[in-house]
Amino acid sequence: MGFEGVRAERPAEQGVPEGVVDELCEELFAGFRRRDQRLRGEQYLRGLLTARGRKSARNIAASAGDGASEQSLHHFVSVSPWDWTQVRAALARCVERELGPRCWVVRSVVIPKAGRHSVGVARRFVPSAGHLVNSQEAYGVWAAGDGWSTPVNWRLRLAGRRVGGLPRGVTGAAAPECAAGAVREAGEWTDTPRRPVVADLPDLEPSALVRALRGARLPFVVAVPDAVPVAAVDPALGRGGAGPLPAGRLLRLAGPLRKPVTWADPVTGRTRAGLVAGVRVALPGAGTALLLGLWDGSGALGGPVRCWLTGVPGRPWGELLRLALLPGRVAADFAATSVDVGLVDFEGRSYAGWHRHTTLASAAQAVRTLTAAGRTAPAPGGGVLVSGAPAGGGAGR
Repeated sequence: MGFEGVRAERPAEQGVPEGVVDELCEELFAGFRRRDQRLRGEQYLRGLLTARGRKSARNIAASAGDGASEQSLHHFVSVSPWDWTQVRAALARCVERELGPRCWVVRSVVIPKAGRHSVGVARRFVPSAGHLVNSQEAYGVWAAGDGWSTPVNWRLRLAGRRVGGLPRGVTGAAAPECAAGAVREAGEWTDTPRRPVVADLPDLEPSALVRALRGARLPFVVAVPDAVPVAAVDPALGRGGAGPLPAGRLLRLAGPLRKPVTWADPVTGRTRAGLVAGVRVALPGAGTALLLGLWDGSGALGGPVRCWLTGVPGRPWGELLRLALLPGRVAADFAATSVDVGLVDFEGRSYAGWHRHTTLASAAQAVRTLTAAGRTAPAPGGGVLVSGAPAGGGAGR
């Protein structure tokens, strides 16, 4: 199925692109044996796109003009035994085919909760808030490209607490393994299981995250603070980089290796310029990686403004930088779209219900993403034109 010429039998309501919704529902719910499940799935998805305020079952039913369906919608998400992983797999394959992602971006989402009864709730220290927060925490996997991103998979952290109604084999996991497992699963659903993984997870210890991604056999670009200790193993530095040093200090020593690079800002699309340098480093218990640093365009030999550890072979520094900056696109899309389609609105104790709601909210965001992509014609080689350029096209060097 393709989305370039989707049908639109019904008029659009509140800006909902009917043809895209119809085609996406047909693909996502193809595995549902019962017609009533397919209808409820479509009704719930449309409600996420049109309901005002919180995307509860009540508001979704009201948006469809069918208040009596509230209970059946709640049952569809929290109790009905449909497999959310099959729907997510279909969603990932659709996004892969239609938009051609350049990478997976892993993002942590902390959802504050007033009580203790929602699934996965625990007291967590949130650095951005500076204190303990009663909250859920989940790791989302976004497919991302130039100028767009959309989530395709989720893992809800259980933080070791006992939760009723878990599927067999589901247990609490350490945060790095939780994040890596979500990406590995998304890759298994598509034809590119080793697509680069880009992570900006300041709450995780970088070496532990790199170990988890390497254990999952995933190439990676991981943002790190400039104070993280690393040991240079790059002959270009000679004796100057001996011993564990803070990443920022080591990159200052690598200043003569810097090269100019330009890129399109992942949020604004504006062309920007700067300097990058990379040196091979060793990580405690995590092997070696390339330490990449970005300086602004002033040419001053101070410390880099941002640092990453990368394990993506065969890519030039400029291309690695453009991958590394895509979490900015995800953050913008999360604020502008994910919250609006109800991604953080599920209330309930059901682990399966949380995952089903989040799956359908991800599908609602995909509708917005596919619609905003503005495809107009097949791209050369059978791709799809997105905003005047082939979707998923390689970055300049």
